[in-house]
Amino acid sequence: MTYSIWDFLGLLGSLGIFIYGMKIMSEGIQKLAGSGLRKILKGMTSNRAMGVLTGFIVTCLVQSSSASTVMVVSFVNAGLLNLGESMGVVMGANIGTTITGWIIALFGFKVKIKTVAIILIGVTFPMMFVKKNSLKHFAEFVLGFGILFIGLDFLKHAVPDIKHNPDILVFLQQYTQGGFGSILLFVLIGTILTVVIQSSSATMAVTLVMLAQGWISFPIAAAMVLGENIGTTITANLAAIVGNVHAKRTARFHTIFNLTGVIWMLIAFYWFIDVVDSIQMAFGGKESVYMPYDANAPEEASLLRKSTTTLGLSLFHSLFNITNVIVMFGFVPFLEKLVIKLQPSRGEVDERFNLKYISAGLMDTAELSVEEARKEIQLMGRLVEKMFSNVIILLFKEPRDLDKLIKKIKKREDITDRIEVEITNYLTKISESDLTEETSLKVRRMLRMINDIERVADIVYQITLHFERMREAKTKLPEEVKKELGEMFDLVYDGFKLMNHNLNTEYEESSAKKVYEVENKINQMRDELQQRHYSRLEKGAYSVQDGVIFLDFVNSAEKIGDHLENVNESIIGMK
Repeated sequence: MTYSIWDFLGLLGSLGIFIYGMKIMSEGIQKLAGSGLRKILKGMTSNRAMGVLTGFIVTCLVQSSSASTVMVVSFVNAGLLNLGESMGVVMGANIGTTITGWIIALFGFKVKIKTVAIILIGVTFPMMFVKKNSLKHFAEFVLGFGILFIGLDFLKHAVPDIKHNPDILVFLQQYTQGGFGSILLFVLIGTILTVVIQSSSATMAVTLVMLAQGWISFPIAAAMVLGENIGTTITANLAAIVGNVHAKRTARFHTIFNLTGVIWMLIAFYWFIDVVDSIQMAFGGKESVYMPYDANAPEEASLLRKSTTTLGLSLFHSLFNITNVIVMFGFVPFLEKLVIKLQPSRGEVDERFNLKYISAGLMDTAELSVEEARKEIQLMGRLVEKMFSNVIILLFKEPRDLDKLIKKIKKREDITDRIEVEITNYLTKISESDLTEETSLKVRRMLRMINDIERVADIVYQITLHFERMREAKTKLPEEVKKELGEMFDLVYDGFKLMNHNLNTEYEESSAKKVYEVENKINQMRDELQQRHYSRLEKGAYSVQDGVIFLDFVNSAEKIGDHLENVNESIIGMK
């Protein structure tokens, strides 16, 4: 046997080039799609058939079922999708991932793709330096496509051929000649390989090369494909470890769905391969997928075998996943109840949606990562609005338990501090990616938004401190003064309502006008109240201490208005 450690390292390097090419290609097409991906995801409904279609389309775009299922888990965790919606998407992702195998089988073994890939890279590489983003992203996609197939070509040559390394076949025969036991063994090997590589597409490429080079027979390769379907679920489960109960349920469904599919396929294994063989022969196939490898066969016969078996394996992969979706589609309501039972909620900690539990990493598409952050900012905006409504109760409605209400306001202010830090960290990680100019601008605006919202929370809490100072001094504002202050706070509350409306809806032209109208009213009210304050001091209507506290309330409310205006301006700039 002439295979050395250097040959093995060459094999690993070839696989690395293939995976890197896939990454570049995926990132390029995702940037090219841009907000289109977000629109696709927004179009998801509770209709499972639409969910399957959506999962298929998204996986075709990102070229990775692992990426799309992690995306779905994160979106469920963030509250963008519910469990029922996510199930259809997961099923569609399983079909979408089969496209990669077809691309490899159709182009990687039938033509000298390396030469074509280099020409494509040469033609599109200059586009990487143009200013137009769409051309640049298209070039990135083609560049990744070229690198992927160069890696595949290296991979084909890095895998030792049996003709010059017959010892490999002798070694493998003791594992591949064990009947159905060998099938189960290679299901396990396919699972482990996918878990280690963290890419079912890369494992599929390795399986196709091993099949084409004669290392393994068609049934063994099909068994590895089944293992890949199990192994690909590990990524979503890892992402869900730090997620809430809804994310965990989606990941568990992915595992149960794929595992159940593999189990019934193993029962019908040889029959299903016969069906694949018959379909291929019916559509013009010249040889059976069972065609054995012959090291001494003429080149034309060898190429025919490679084409037959690799296309047959891609057909097996697609038919299995499509059939699995059809078979399991009607059982989704039962599976939904099953995963809820297997993954029960532990109460409020599990049920709440906030950034503390979105720690599974960034989406493959920066646009989708920004969408997650936007949802968290919406949550932060609603939280600060609740704080301000608590302050209105504190100042004007004389609650029974003042201390409890003040503690609640303080607790919410602490939460906004933590959310600000975590969203900032998340957005900072997004900004480290290769962003489009539009997405980069969105990230900068969102960073300013969360800073302004957190500052609002600080000021709201300062108002409670002013109130406590007034309570310690055992003083109260006159009713007339209290009424004026209430009108000012009502205006500010209108500002909160407008901010959260703009955060949660598509931009409307009238929003900008309303923002400035509210801010102008707040400023005018502040000026009027300051003049009334000085008049009251001159008349001795209240003490200097009461007057200072009143001004503190007024100035704090006006500062909140300024920050709300800043948030609204950032929202308007993002639309």
